Amino acid sequence: MPSKEPPRRRVPGPARSRNAAGGSGRPRPAARPDPRRPGRPVARKRRGGSSRSIRLGSPRPRLRLISLCLTLVMLAFVIRLLQVQAVDASTYAAKAEKNRYLEYTIAAERGEITDRSGIALATSVDAHDITADPKLFTPEDSKAPDAPQQAAALLAPILGKDEAELAKKLSTPKSRYTVLARRQTPQVWKQIKDLKSVFAEKAAEDKAKGGPGSNVLAGVLQEPTTKRVYPNGDLAAGILGFVNAEGKGGGGLEAQLNKQLQGEDGKIRYAQAGGRPVPTAGSTEIPAVAGTDVELTIDRDIQWAAQRAIADQVEKSEADRGYVVVQNTRTGEVLAMANAPGYDPNDLAQSNSAALGNAALQDVYEPGSTSKVMSMAAVLEEGAATPGTHVTVPNRLHRGDRLFRDDIDHPTWYLTLNGVLAKSSNIGTILATGQLGKTQAEANKVLHSYLRKFGIGSTTGLDYPGESPGILAKPQDWSTSQQYTIPFGQGLSLNAMQAASVYSTIANGGVRIEPTLVRGTKGADGRYTASEAPERTRVVSEKTADTLAKMLESVVDDREGTGTKAHIQGYRVAGKTGTANRVDPVRGIYKGYTASFAGFAPADDPQITVYCAIQNPTKGSYFGGQICGPIYKKVMEFALKTLQTPPSGSDPARLPVSFKPGE
Repeated sequence: MPSKEPPRRRVPGPARSRNAAGGSGRPRPAARPDPRRPGRPVARKRRGGSSRSIRLGSPRPRLRLISLCLTLVMLAFVIRLLQVQAVDASTYAAKAEKNRYLEYTIAAERGEITDRSGIALATSVDAHDITADPKLFTPEDSKAPDAPQQAAALLAPILGKDEAELAKKLSTPKSRYTVLARRQTPQVWKQIKDLKSVFAEKAAEDKAKGGPGSNVLAGVLQEPTTKRVYPNGDLAAGILGFVNAEGKGGGGLEAQLNKQLQGEDGKIRYAQAGGRPVPTAGSTEIPAVAGTDVELTIDRDIQWAAQRAIADQVEKSEADRGYVVVQNTRTGEVLAMANAPGYDPNDLAQSNSAALGNAALQDVYEPGSTSKVMSMAAVLEEGAATPGTHVTVPNRLHRGDRLFRDDIDHPTWYLTLNGVLAKSSNIGTILATGQLGKTQAEANKVLHSYLRKFGIGSTTGLDYPGESPGILAKPQDWSTSQQYTIPFGQGLSLNAMQAASVYSTIANGGVRIEPTLVRGTKGADGRYTASEAPERTRVVSEKTADTLAKMLESVVDDREGTGTKAHIQGYRVAGKTGTANRVDPVRGIYKGYTASFAGFAPADDPQITVYCAIQNPTKGSYFGGQICGPIYKKVMEFALKTLQTPPSGSDPARLPVSFKPGE
């Protein structure tokens, strides 16, 4: 049996204090090394209980987790990089190009329009489209919270634009381009450029002092372009038309010939930074091709004389409007086409919208007695009568459902056919045209065929925008009254150019020539191309035309004629007056009159046709011979002198106007 170890004797010694851990003060035994884990001590047993090892956590799981996260992040970067550089490379490149590069159109210089002598009627001058980059007006780029509003306040008075509208255009940061104003003069751009310089200097000074250096005008740019101007103001505006805000023809020849005149725009593309070109990045440019120059048949001086004469008379007569057409009888070239009131295409904002357009081609109206020349042409050509044929003209004539009269009450007139035309008798014309057929229906068909040959009911051939062909019903559709009113110019409608063409046909020996306004063109290569010869159509024989010319002289030369105010000293003049009841275009009823005069000179060697008409004269006379005869004389005299036409070398034929009963 093992012996018990005797208890140890406590050796007396100095008392020991407790340790910092609150122990008994006795020294702790040294820790024994753990044989299972070399280098690590064996944990002491707790007093009064079993011993338990304290183990430190392993770092490997944490390292694995961190590695996994880093791997996922790197994988995301790689995938994104592949997407940007491989899969969607072209898309992102395009976006980058779009933001980096700016592209704008180089406007082609619009072709010039000149008169027949090469004098400019419409031309183009240098101008600027004022543009902006809205992104440069954001607070980040401009360094100002209200840059669009500040810039708009500065630009509005210079551009003449609404301040709120400009601010709205500048407040669209998703866009890199907006147009603030088109076709501004160089002076306007200089004002803006000076302002930009001032703000740029202030911004540089502010930045040097440590400020934000805000510049609210840095994003205002310009593009070179051209502006259409009309050096002669309202001269020939009805023919020329105008160019709209987009730079395209908005009316007249500007619209009709827009494709030729506008040329082909070019393009330029360049890299930019902060709205400024980067010279080292290069640029690409497709040059613009200038438009074609157009030479008109118009003579500027004759146009001026016609325009002044008709404007003065319209004002004097307090009329609605008026027109004058001057035509070369041998070539069909239109030398002048004037309207009153007119407008200034340089200042459309101040123009009356009712005056825009070309009334000489677009207005249709009943011509009245100037139309009788076509009725007489049919009678002569068909052999139904001769200039000396006797026509007894009563004071009243009952036909169909109406009682017809002449413009004045008179006793029974004993007139020749020449006298019927000279005195402009409606009754005499009805009686003469009634001989065109065995029945009235047959006579209607014959007269209708001649009216069509003279161009009534068809466009003139000018292909002018908005031109009206006039109104001429088929003969079977003529009403009971129209059968008798159409011969003296009521019940059919035409425009001023058609009326002038009728008289040019007689003056040209019975051959109708389609009127022309364009004489030729000159392309960008400087080569001139003459216009094609107009179409010619024989309407009546040369004999009939010559006879009619002599009869028309009686209207002006004979003291019994209605057109004596158109007489020109030294020249034989053929002409015809017209006074027609006018259809009010608003109410659609007859109200007022259309006064007119048509003719050509010299009658023995016709060169020039002049036609004049005034709508609804309300002051003074309304008879064509009284108010349009003097206009015809002024314009014809001026044209004859301008074209250096020699005076007539013979006396008028002076055909008999009347006869004595029983002869």
